[in-house]
Amino acid sequence: MDFLSKIFRGDKIIWMIFVFLCAISIIEVYSASSTLTFKTDYWRPIMRHIMFLFGGLFIVLLVHSCPPKYFSVAALALPFVWFLLVAVKLTGTETNDATRWLSIGGVSFQPSELAKLCLIGTTAFFLSKYKNTRKNIHYHLILIAAAITCSIILLDNFSTALLLFIIVLTMMFIGQVPFTKLFAIIALCVLSGVLFASTINVIPDKIFQEYWSRPLTWKARAPMIFDRKTWSVQQELEQNAIKNDAYEVTDANYQVTQANIAVANGRIFGKLPGNSRQRDFLPQAYSDFIFAIIIEELGLAGGVFVVFLYVFLFIRTGIIAGRCNKLFPKLLVMGCALALVLQALANMAVAVNLIPVTGQPLPLVSRGGTSTLVSCAFFGIILSVSRYENERGIRREEEISEELEEQRVGGE
Repeated sequence: MDFLSKIFRGDKIIWMIFVFLCAISIIEVYSASSTLTFKTDYWRPIMRHIMFLFGGLFIVLLVHSCPPKYFSVAALALPFVWFLLVAVKLTGTETNDATRWLSIGGVSFQPSELAKLCLIGTTAFFLSKYKNTRKNIHYHLILIAAAITCSIILLDNFSTALLLFIIVLTMMFIGQVPFTKLFAIIALCVLSGVLFASTINVIPDKIFQEYWSRPLTWKARAPMIFDRKTWSVQQELEQNAIKNDAYEVTDANYQVTQANIAVANGRIFGKLPGNSRQRDFLPQAYSDFIFAIIIEELGLAGGVFVVFLYVFLFIRTGIIAGRCNKLFPKLLVMGCALALVLQALANMAVAVNLIPVTGQPLPLVSRGGTSTLVSCAFFGIILSVSRYENERGIRREEEISEELEEQRVGGE
């Protein structure tokens, strides 16, 4: 048995997907970080990203060596994450009209990324207890945990709060929570959303500018939801301008327009890595819109391959979950897969102009810090479940342990 198989344990296909995503990330982030090189030297942005990927690899190796039963501690860590989420609202660093970063000892991180990890673990733990006992206390604890977490995140990060709510709701569906309860949750959330959007439209913009500016960003990004009349007039004006060849790129549509140009330039096989033109014009080309750069440089074929990696990750994780005998690791591993895949789909949908700009990075591909490390933790959990919670993984661990024991005895 070779040396690498003793270190990189767990499902080999998950490891292959992880390696492919990291390789694509290094190539595309290096290409898309041209705007950052003007502020520093040529190599610093990509070296920073590579360091985070190596740190993420260490997290994967550390997490995948822990049996899944220890991840239930997430339920105990969630109140501490709530404290961090509140702290970031009070003392955090503001970026793009949103306060999402918290600095402690010179180290900046996003508590909302940690909240994803803890809430998924908490939901899986209480769902496993709910299915075994059918006690409403566990169902209510899930709702309380999700409501508090998503409500705090919602103040500055609507897309993350919505994505996290969808993940929890899907996990409850997988955990066989009755449809009546799921429907009641969805109905309540839709009603609350309608009231929230109506309230934002009624309150004057001056009040938001003075006390809470984030709703103004939502109204600008999704006018079809908050102000349908203004949106209809805007759409008519834009269509007339396009017909008369008088369409101008404004601040409101600049990102989307540049991303569309990048996607259109890619065609089938792209311009090849390093030849993107829109990377110099597209804001956050190395993060929120990196999928547009991938299509421009690798073409439609490269874009489909990246989509395939995430879809196959979800399929393979489903197979791993199906082999689990215990409910908690089964729900946990599906929650981790949902977090990775749904976030990836949201990022891709923004890049090809299917949904409004959300600010969600492409997991493990976009340049990032906290998001990269948390994505690696999700991979580590999936690999841990593949090692310890299915017969094939257990047999593999026994074989490795026997070989290591034979080597130890032979060495003595």
